[in-house]
Amino acid sequence: MKTPYLAILSLAFFTVACTPTVKLAPPDKPIEINLNVKIDQEVRVKVDRDLENLFEEDPELFGVGQ
Repeated sequence: MKTPYLAILSLAFFTVACTPTVKLAPPDKPIEINLNVKIDQEVRVKVDRDLENLFEEDPELFGVGQ
């Protein structure tokens, strides 16, 4: 007669032990968004286009057209 009580007790124990917990906590450090990469890429594209235009205007500049 103790077996059903033991089974129910162990089932209740395992059910409580397996319940997932979710903890919400604010981060320790502030969120930082780094946009320097995008700005750097835009500057490089602009400089590359300016250099291409400069070489098209004067192909012998810096020995490129030789």
